[in-house]
Amino acid sequence: MTVIDQLPAAMRTIRTRPLFVLSVEVSGLHLAGGPAGAERRVGDLPGGSFTGERLSGIVLPGGTDWQTMRGDDTILLDARILLRTDDDALIAMTYTGMRHAPPEIASRIALGQEVDPASYYFRITPTFATSGPRYEWLNRIVAVGIGHRLAAGPVYSVFEIL
Repeated sequence: MTVIDQLPAAMRTIRTRPLFVLSVEVSGLHLAGGPAGAERRVGDLPGGSFTGERLSGIVLPGGTDWQTMRGDDTILLDARILLRTDDDALIAMTYTGMRHAPPEIASRIALGQEVDPASYYFRITPTFATSGPRYEWLNRIVAVGIGHRLAAGPVYSVFEIL
């Protein structure tokens, strides 16, 4: 018997529920630089949209994505955006994550070419803060997202972990 077999059934797998699909526009990258293996760049996130069964709306202008370019060709993400739901609630969304790809795939992404999302790793862990009564449950969930980089910006499938 393995260790996992000894766990209660509820602890053997992770269940998720779709939260929304988020498309974020990126209008430019500012190259701040830094020490070798930890260069920084900052992306402006002027807008976007999100759509799901329980909440939908737009990404308000003013978001940023602070990226660290590691020496192993991994990009670390640290983004902050403001969501406005279709019924005018405001939700602050912060996410960290990482993207890495084989060099030939990374080159194509950097050129704005669409590549198969299964050919690279792109994951985020968002958190939320809101006072909107209809959405206050977001303050108490853990979420994960799977990303896909398009020319205009990333698209994330975001899931609540149950």
